[in-house]
Amino acid sequence: MFYCSIVQVFKIQNSKFIVQYSIFMMNTLNSIPIHYYLIFCSLIFCIGVFGVLIKRNALVILMSIELMINSINLLLAAFSAYTNDPAGQIFVFFIMVVAAAEVAIGLAIVVLIFRTTHSIDINVLNKLKW
Repeated sequence: MFYCSIVQVFKIQNSKFIVQYSIFMMNTLNSIPIHYYLIFCSLIFCIGVFGVLIKRNALVILMSIELMINSINLLLAAFSAYTNDPAGQIFVFFIMVVAAAEVAIGLAIVVLIFRTTHSIDINVLNKLKW
């Protein structure tokens, strides 16, 4: 995403003021300081950790894990754009593929547990012992 900003530049030539307009193409990712991304992604990651540790619903735990993975992806993409290195963004793509596979397998396991116990509460899973 790029946006344009028009800046007035004043020059003095031959004792006259000359106004020039120059258009700068600025990258919106680079216009936001990197520590804002650090704070935002840390907050999202902490919310995900809180969801994994506190909640007892298996679906909420899976969503919290996805929230943690997405906060890491956002931070990796921000660092990649900040350093002008496309390798981080390619790595984010592969992490998204693995996360999609993780969601599919996780939901399949939750459906199988629900069929067995008729609940998705993780405290009920001790019934699955031998």
